[in-house]
Amino acid sequence: MERYPSYDVIIIGGGPAGIAAAIRSKELGMKSILIESREILGGVPLQCIHPGFGIHYFKEDLTGTEFISKLLKKMEDINVSYLTRAHVHSIEVRSHNEKVINVITSEGVKRLETKTLIYAAGARERHIFETNIVGDRPDGIYTAGEAQTLMDIYGIMPGKQVVIVGSGDVGLIMARRFALEGAKVVAVIEMMPYPGGLLRNVVQCLYDYDIPLYLSHVIKRVSGRRRVEKVTVSRVDESLRPIKGTEFELRCDTLILATGLIPNIDILERIGVIIDPATRGPVVNEFLETTVPGVFVAGNALIINDSVDNVVNQGELAAEGAHIFIQNDGMPSTGWRPVKKGRNIRSAVPHYISGMRDVTFYARVRAPERMVEVRVPEVDFKRRLHSVRPAEMITFKLPKELLASLKDPKVTLEVVRLCRK
Repeated sequence: MERYPSYDVIIIGGGPAGIAAAIRSKELGMKSILIESREILGGVPLQCIHPGFGIHYFKEDLTGTEFISKLLKKMEDINVSYLTRAHVHSIEVRSHNEKVINVITSEGVKRLETKTLIYAAGARERHIFETNIVGDRPDGIYTAGEAQTLMDIYGIMPGKQVVIVGSGDVGLIMARRFALEGAKVVAVIEMMPYPGGLLRNVVQCLYDYDIPLYLSHVIKRVSGRRRVEKVTVSRVDESLRPIKGTEFELRCDTLILATGLIPNIDILERIGVIIDPATRGPVVNEFLETTVPGVFVAGNALIINDSVDNVVNQGELAAEGAHIFIQNDGMPSTGWRPVKKGRNIRSAVPHYISGMRDVTFYARVRAPERMVEVRVPEVDFKRRLHSVRPAEMITFKLPKELLASLKDPKVTLEVVRLCRK
């Protein structure tokens, strides 16, 4: 059999999750290499000059650039191997502990052999053709990531009069970013009856800058010849359908789409990884191993996170899972218990647990509620929360001591509303 350069683990994706996985892999003594398609490592935080990064991981409130610089320094210090400007064309799964990664580089095609794979290639932005916005397609329409790259990497202002679609954290932060640079943010348009981002971002990014937020509204049409000139906005009903007669126009020269992220996992689907329709990321066990043995996933390729601290923790966990897989020639378990979604739980990761180890859960609710408890009734776990919102990920750990009492063949996550006394 032809032999290729061989590794214990190959990490695909040079953002926070991939870098964290590469660092942890090296610390655990595994032969590893990190592959990134861009010219430099760092991912999205490179273009995030706002604070809020690393509060838990580094115990500091850092900007995105500061956070990734510290992470890259940590990677440099232990001499992690990596390739940049390297595009992963395909993955071949030959057996449970043998995969071949086909990589296109400036030097030609490289074929790399590995026992395990950690996929951390992040997410992609939803583009205008996925938003049901019709009309003209002139200059001045950008995704939030494109606009952020222009401003924070290349120093180019995309426009002067801006309308933003989507009130998730990315849309809110971009509204503030434009305002700070002197642009007029005409409005932020949100389809849902509640903001999509963290409440602190709604206050700090919109209210503090007197930027209007239109809830339960959508943009129906873009108008403009060479450049965006205006957008037509409509109110929507409870079924999110435009209400006839509620249309109005907003003059602008720039439309920013902050309409959400989708895990970038096409290449994993091609090798048979099962996808969760709720997260649109892979189905995984407690070590973030997918349904293809030895293939792990972390970061926004797994589930869209609202904290970079969660992303790096997932990268480290995936590396620890790869280490256990190699040591045992597979992932040992006495049997995997499925995680069921109970009342008001829209998504939950991981999807399977063994009941033998500490498990960190990442979950999101379907609808906002106040005065609730997150419960796992099979082990009598309860955690009281003042409020839950779809935009805010619920993260909690079930210790193995608690899971040791688990008798059921499953565990259930649910949100229960508490009665006010």
